[in-house]
Amino acid sequence: QVQLVESGGGLVQTGGSLRLSCAVSASSFRFAAMGWYRQAPGKQRDLVASIDSSGNTDYADSVKGRFAISRDNAENTMYLQMNSLKSEDTAVYYCNYRPLFGRGYWGQGTQVTVST
Repeated sequence: QVQLVESGGGLVQTGGSLRLSCAVSASSFRFAAMGWYRQAPGKQRDLVASIDSSGNTDYADSVKGRFAISRDNAENTMYLQMNSLKSEDTAVYYCNYRPLFGRGYWGQGTQVTVST
């Protein structure tokens, strides 16, 4: 059973920064694609950023230039650096693990609240 543990969420003022972490208990982490998703109240869960096993990244238009996704394969951990936060970034953020074979997994989510 793969476990994903997110941390780093919290309350921050508009324009502030947070860094989310997602630790993955999978020996095949380095071969997996990873992603950050978020879900605001009453809305669907949307992709924020993704990173593949080669380190190629992709971002939702709404966070381009403000957020940066990265991974440390030695630590089996993925990160999301969030800068210039806006109130519309308020959501529960989930990390997602997508291995080459088998099912994907989700973390439990971490709340990010941006106050005006």
